[in-house]
Amino acid sequence: MLIKRAQHILLRGEDIAASEITPRAVFEQRRRLLAAAGMAPIAAAGGLLGLPRLALATYASPDARAAKLAANTNAKFVVPEKVTSYKDVTTYNNFYEFGTDKADPSRNAGTLRPHPWRVSVEGEIKNPKVYDIDELLKLAPLEERVYRHRCVEGWSIVVPWIGFPLAELIKRVQPTGNAKFVQFITLADASQMPGIADPILDWPYSEGLRLDEAMNPLALLTVGLYGQVLPNQNGAPVRMVLPWKYGFKSAKSIVKIRFVDKQPPTSWNTYAPNEYGFYSNVNPNVDHPRWSQATERRIGEDGFFTPKRKTLMFNGYGNLVASMYQGMDLRKYF
Repeated sequence: MLIKRAQHILLRGEDIAASEITPRAVFEQRRRLLAAAGMAPIAAAGGLLGLPRLALATYASPDARAAKLAANTNAKFVVPEKVTSYKDVTTYNNFYEFGTDKADPSRNAGTLRPHPWRVSVEGEIKNPKVYDIDELLKLAPLEERVYRHRCVEGWSIVVPWIGFPLAELIKRVQPTGNAKFVQFITLADASQMPGIADPILDWPYSEGLRLDEAMNPLALLTVGLYGQVLPNQNGAPVRMVLPWKYGFKSAKSIVKIRFVDKQPPTSWNTYAPNEYGFYSNVNPNVDHPRWSQATERRIGEDGFFTPKRKTLMFNGYGNLVASMYQGMDLRKYF
């Protein structure tokens, strides 16, 4: 019955809620399909990045037990849109190390031990170092930024993150002339992550950026959200946030940052290179092989039958990132 349902989705992807469409790996593993129509609605299109007005309504029910994390809001990086509720952002996640259902990470990530934690920074740099998470937190002033995000499956969110520009770390470690790319390796510990037992991907999870992308001011090394430390299911204790790219590019629970001279392998691109490109910039003009990327639904707002919103090129951040891709065929380098 599940496979029959999946075939129906593949044939009529535009008519099915994007949150119901699982990546091909999950479908091929005969995992259950996601039925999250009630969590995949839409809101009206937002404004432009950089407007000096804040979209910060009172956060909806943050976890009263979580440790607070103070940060000044950087108004240059606040989208003037309604912030998605804390509940939706922390219970509707892609984090396959804890399961393939969107609700699995919030149910299963309690086994993750985010402290003590170390991040090794290595490779083509002058100052390699293993940073304790507490030391990492002190490298640069923490900022709160409100970013719009887009998932390859068609849903979107708006989140107030806390972190500092990855460029601050890069300046400290001083890449050599050989450094062309940055690779992020995440934790793969079966004792903490039950999803590791499922060989959907070749663990550990790996992602990567060109060095100029990593230096872009939008690239945020992130340690918190909604005024609190990162919950386990959202990538504790440290993750990347890259708002102009699809969500799977933002590696969670990072344990290693490597500076390399060649384009590094990345997990989803290795598994299905025709579906998940290395760059993975949000581009409404390049469809995923199994569904359109031209529209999206905003999680937690309005109803399922509300018309979808149009997806913005580079997720609306073109003024800060488009120049990095001048002259590139964005259908080839997707």
